[in-house]
Amino acid sequence: MTTTMRYHILIPALLLCSCTVITNDRPEKDAPEIIDISLKGLARMFADLPLEAEHLREVYDAVGSSSGNGYDEEYTIDAIISNPGAGVGDSPGSKAGTGYGNPLRNLIQGYLLGKVEESGMATKAGESTEEMTRSLMERLSSSGYQLYWPYSEDWDGKTFPIITFDPGFGAESNYGYEISYDGNGYKVVDSVYVDEAVAKRRPVWVLNSNTDSGFTPLELFAPGGALRGPETASRPRKLMMKSFTMLRNYDTWFAGASEFAIKLGSVEGFNASTEAELKLYTPSVTDFMLVVKRKYVGKELPLDALLVSDITPQLDKLAFLVTEDDGGTRTNWKCDIAVKIQSKAYGIAVDIPFNEKDDIVWRGRLARSFFEEEDVVTARFGDVKISFELD
Repeated sequence: MTTTMRYHILIPALLLCSCTVITNDRPEKDAPEIIDISLKGLARMFADLPLEAEHLREVYDAVGSSSGNGYDEEYTIDAIISNPGAGVGDSPGSKAGTGYGNPLRNLIQGYLLGKVEESGMATKAGESTEEMTRSLMERLSSSGYQLYWPYSEDWDGKTFPIITFDPGFGAESNYGYEISYDGNGYKVVDSVYVDEAVAKRRPVWVLNSNTDSGFTPLELFAPGGALRGPETASRPRKLMMKSFTMLRNYDTWFAGASEFAIKLGSVEGFNASTEAELKLYTPSVTDFMLVVKRKYVGKELPLDALLVSDITPQLDKLAFLVTEDDGGTRTNWKCDIAVKIQSKAYGIAVDIPFNEKDDIVWRGRLARSFFEEEDVVTARFGDVKISFELD
């Protein structure tokens, strides 16, 4: 049986979703739409909201908080409704109802209430408009969608955003809704072309799907804490990952950052002297998730991540897999870790999981001698560069 040690690092991240229609519980053929919660439909909804400067500040605060917690520049719909201003990684309820006199969720609630009243569905279903509106808010909260604001740190504090959505199919451009005010203070919404170059020049909000909120960033682990594992009196040698460089962005800019899964199969503290003792050792898989923001392409990002806490001279070859996460059915890479007992080599089987749609950046075995070539050894693995240190 494989023992899995799963650690996650995210460094400061879709899919074209089917058009889901929120209606009441009647069959769709008998009930008109109340609100379209596809990414396209939500982009239109946000463009129709009576946004003011305080709402832009709320989104800016939330994406900044997510980024500070080690995630991408994102503000989930769930947080908008239940915890205004909270970023991914903030404690539940930590910011709910604080700092915003009229939070964005109030605008959404008012918008939905108007749609319910306009449709007349509450009366037909025997519900109050408030009950149906509350139900719609709950469904939005559980949608898994978010506002993604790339390059948000460059915001001038006043320019209103273009609001767009991830069109899917690998597209790099789309139309979006440009929000501005004319001389009389009336809101003007125009459909405009938007791509990543536009997002670098002015604020753009992208409706996309949240994919990284389930991961825990490295910053939450204190040095010497759970991530590092125990050390014995003999001070075993540790294999560390010291830096990571992404040489190209793997996803479209609508999807945000690239999400790399780095997995290393090894045998901790292997010191068997007989074949019988070999059976006492079980392989482990150290699993890191690195979410690298688009702006960091080509930049070396320093790390201090533990891969193996006790690497002995008898551990001859390790299994190494780097993928870029694209989802799909869970599968496994079946491989062998090589160990030595009195100069004789033995293989220990290990299964390393990944998703069938993932881009395989690099897959193979690394010899222990590779890590001993220099104090810090750096190599290219597909379209990423990684540095290691055998401490």
